[in-house]
Amino acid sequence: MSYQNYNYSKKPVNNGPNKPYRVGVISAPDKTLLIVSAFLIIIGFLAIFSATAQKCIDEGVFAAMFLVKQILAFVVGFIFLRALSNYDYKRLEKYSSFIAYIIIGLLFLVDFTPLGATVNGATRWINLAGFQLQPSEFAKPGVVLLLASVFKNDANLFDGEKWTKAFIPILIMVGLIYKQPNLSMVLILLATSVVMFMASGGSKKLFLTAVGGLGVTLTLAATTLLHGYQIQRVVTWLHPESDPQGAGYNIIQSLIAFASGGINGVGYGGSIQKLYYLPECHTDFIFAVIAEEFGLVGCILIVGLFFTFMHRGFLIASRCPDMYGKLLALGLTFTISFQAFLNMSVASSFLPTTGVPLPFISYGGSSLMVCMAMVGILLNISKKRIKTIRGESYSVRAATK
Repeated sequence: MSYQNYNYSKKPVNNGPNKPYRVGVISAPDKTLLIVSAFLIIIGFLAIFSATAQKCIDEGVFAAMFLVKQILAFVVGFIFLRALSNYDYKRLEKYSSFIAYIIIGLLFLVDFTPLGATVNGATRWINLAGFQLQPSEFAKPGVVLLLASVFKNDANLFDGEKWTKAFIPILIMVGLIYKQPNLSMVLILLATSVVMFMASGGSKKLFLTAVGGLGVTLTLAATTLLHGYQIQRVVTWLHPESDPQGAGYNIIQSLIAFASGGINGVGYGGSIQKLYYLPECHTDFIFAVIAEEFGLVGCILIVGLFFTFMHRGFLIASRCPDMYGKLLALGLTFTISFQAFLNMSVASSFLPTTGVPLPFISYGGSSLMVCMAMVGILLNISKKRIKTIRGESYSVRAATK
């Protein structure tokens, strides 16, 4: 039985006492997800100001310059969140290809035109009227939208229509993002694709075969596929003490921040590592600053908030009455949660260094706007769900168009 569209009537139906019914209901947006997202954003504002205020003062600019820019991005992101939370997610499907090609066009501008801005050796941004836009961030919801639209009926990878509509655009996006280079974003997109493939009923045998073949290929061709600094990151991760003033400097300073924080931290604003010891302390390593200032307690709070976010997102996916919405909610939730896991794992030296921000918290307007837009879609999906009713039953009549 399909639960996609319903009209509801509270007239009791004589189908026997205490018989459970699974029905589609329209409810309010998931408040827990919204509250968790708000807490993460507020923590991000506090962490960004703490990590950048002294740097701004030393450079003779407004102490809250980074915070103000992040708040401006929040305003735009809130508009996205509000609009998408009220826009039926099913209607997004017809725009998925259009959105993908817009993203491909922006990525092309980054890679092959003077509009691309290079920072720390990577060309990932477009300069627009004094602000920087990172198109690769928009590829995350773009990929999820494409895969949800083609996997909603089956997980057949050999369907020509799927290749034309989704797989080829995704491969183009991945190739353009890799060229920047942005290997961490490529990893996030590929991991999300695999999870959505498996969730839609994909063949485990095919998946294991593909993973094995890819592993062998990457191992044999590592010297040609990976940039020199990316190989160095793996070596440094294993032995950071071998080059404490060079390749191992970032992770050593990050670990010092964790050690200095202890259980309760040194207090808000009291981080020493952020004072020119820890590079990118307001972006990639902002979790280390939080660890130093709020200690283990602060780290557990952040991990707990992201775990709650993941739990609510997956719950929204499980309750959604249609497969498209299920895959959409699953993909969006996994993308944000997996990125958070990568960032926190890098900061704590659990994984090799990657340039990926902590969702909602790290400084970066594009990342914040995209995350809030994704939350807006999740909130919209959470309005339509399946509910089991016991005791008094209600008649449910499929709506017709």
